[in-house]
Amino acid sequence: MRLSTVLFPVISLGLIAMLLLPGCAPAYKRGQPRSVKAGQPEKPLAPFASTYKPMAASPLLIQHATILTAAGKRLVGGSILLEAGKIVEIGQVLQVKEGVDTIDAAGKWITPGIIDVHSHIGALAAPYVKTNLDVNEMTSPVTAEVWVEHSVWPQDPQFWRALAGGVTTMLILPGSGNLIGGRGVTLKNVPARTVQAMKFPGAPHALKMACGENPKHHYGKKGRAPSTSMGNLAGYRQAWIKAQAYLRKWQKHKKELKQNKAAKPPDRDLAMETLAGVLRGEILVHNHCYRADEMALMLELAKEFGYKITAFHHAVEAYKIADLLAQADVCAAMWADWWGFKLEAYDGIRENVALVDRAGGCAIVHSDSAEMVQRLNQEAAKIMAAANRIGFSVTREKAIKWITINAAKALGIDKVTGSLEKGKMADLVIWSGDPFSVYSKAEKVFVDGALVFDRNNPKLQPRSDFELGILPPTGKRR
Repeated sequence: MRLSTVLFPVISLGLIAMLLLPGCAPAYKRGQPRSVKAGQPEKPLAPFASTYKPMAASPLLIQHATILTAAGKRLVGGSILLEAGKIVEIGQVLQVKEGVDTIDAAGKWITPGIIDVHSHIGALAAPYVKTNLDVNEMTSPVTAEVWVEHSVWPQDPQFWRALAGGVTTMLILPGSGNLIGGRGVTLKNVPARTVQAMKFPGAPHALKMACGENPKHHYGKKGRAPSTSMGNLAGYRQAWIKAQAYLRKWQKHKKELKQNKAAKPPDRDLAMETLAGVLRGEILVHNHCYRADEMALMLELAKEFGYKITAFHHAVEAYKIADLLAQADVCAAMWADWWGFKLEAYDGIRENVALVDRAGGCAIVHSDSAEMVQRLNQEAAKIMAAANRIGFSVTREKAIKWITINAAKALGIDKVTGSLEKGKMADLVIWSGDPFSVYSKAEKVFVDGALVFDRNNPKLQPRSDFELGILPPTGKRR
């Protein structure tokens, strides 16, 4: 009899969704399905729209903590009030109101929820078997038509390992085998039955592009283009030329409709719809790119076709062009110390993130790993230590931005999350101590004010239906 393993909160995803989600208000109005406008079928009634709804949560006051807001301030002995899924007040001392639950967090630290801008969880799911390798559509160098959310498995146990590391939001991306790999999706890290119920409401889609070794090595070894770096650039340019032509067709059709409402629209093309969305500024470009010279080429490519690169990912040599990235307002999402595992990663340095930050750029620490995502706070701490060794100090107030508000900026959601400020989503973590200490752990994790993980309460340590019968019913995690 396994009844105890089925009842929330010991946790069945399906039951969570049924018990907690119906009847709750959406987090905010952006991202609701849009009406179809004549002449713009490339903007249809939001297919696969977010159905995310915050879990029910009572008003809560957390007191006496050290708070890193990611908005430039550190509050010692500070308090934060959560209500209706939002931060309604934050300050040194807040009055306890009747009917509001309280947590005494003396000796503990609070940060915004960690945001990982580069993950394949759900599409590169556990267990690691061929069936679950669902992240690269390796059938053509340009597969802009695919959406990674159609590969995401909500029951992937790796989501909940990330949650235990304080990660509340993540961008799931296609792999880097293609020049243009398709659309990425931003998810709230909450238990759900469907990927739509995890989709961050209002977050723009991402477009995954990849330069360098991966696409040319995959296709070149099969005797297909691209097989060189110049073949890579030619492939991008051909795709964007087609996208511009597609966009012009629809713009022309829109004008024709003013004269003739029965004018026949052009045929839809899913790949070109995605690229046209980039050209209109609706879809954000996330570009896998290691070398400085190749990042500079991609910036020139973006100028040629009139789109903006939101972030370079991995960006192992970003420190060499940190000034160019800052001038172009392009974020760099980087590792703390991964380098040398292939030639284009050979010239990496531990101070990379700190040097991009020092130049005034948007520096981000990302994972690209279902294991590393569990300790992004420690990865940021490694960079702080590396910066100290070369003679300039990085404060905790600065470093927390690398895994919170800067990441939110790259995902287009910084107006609503990523920092602890009045009116923003109540996505936050209570740490057992200094979050940049190897000895500290995420004790409690809140998403929209709801407690979704509690290290001291096995009933609030999510697991997927897939794990039922594999893990002990209420087994404690260390």
